[in-house]
Amino acid sequence: MEGYKRYAIYYAPEPGPLADFGAAWLGWDAETGKTRPHLALPGLPRAVGDLTRTPRRYGFHGTIKPPFRLAQGSDIGVLHRSTAALAGQLRPVRLERLTLSRIGGFLALTPGGDSSALAAMAGSVVEALDGFRAPPTDAEVARRNPDRLSSRQKRLLERWGYPYVMEEFRFHLTLTGPLREEEAEATRTALGPVLAPLIDRPLRISSLCLFGEAEDGQFHNLHRYTLSG
Repeated sequence: MEGYKRYAIYYAPEPGPLADFGAAWLGWDAETGKTRPHLALPGLPRAVGDLTRTPRRYGFHGTIKPPFRLAQGSDIGVLHRSTAALAGQLRPVRLERLTLSRIGGFLALTPGGDSSALAAMAGSVVEALDGFRAPPTDAEVARRNPDRLSSRQKRLLERWGYPYVMEEFRFHLTLTGPLREEEAEATRTALGPVLAPLIDRPLRISSLCLFGEAEDGQFHNLHRYTLSG
């Protein structure tokens, strides 16, 4: 687990049809640390590799605790053990379904129905593991475009190193980079029939994963923790 630039706590679908779709769509399987041939779909406005260039390196995931550098004096082994202990206190979360949505110009899978239990769990993870997070650098803060954030988001950025946590948390599994409106509609139309049998059903989030960002920028799924609280 050592030798990674940053770490994050993500939800990643357990091995199965949804995980297989995500790896094939993005062209990167974070579970195995290998590239995958892209899913071939008719009707897309651009090549899949172009549509997915931005989210590919992160792997198919929903962010729980955003990527962070380890604080000085922190140890990845201690982070691993602390995350395992935390997972033992957290209960699985059930979502009614996922839906294909457009968020700020990109397409993602978002919760359908009540997701308050998931938001509460994410907040507890952010808080419990915050001691492992190094403060963001000036460059990292600048990448969040603080001038475009609300006053509350700025305070969250200062406190937790990321503006979209706690009450600003919006769970999503990113599928594309920024798309023009007509591109988003064409991509949604192409993806709809493939995704329908995978997402129009309850989703049980019963594990969280520790991801690490390698030197080449690709994220790897380093360990899966069962939620057993």
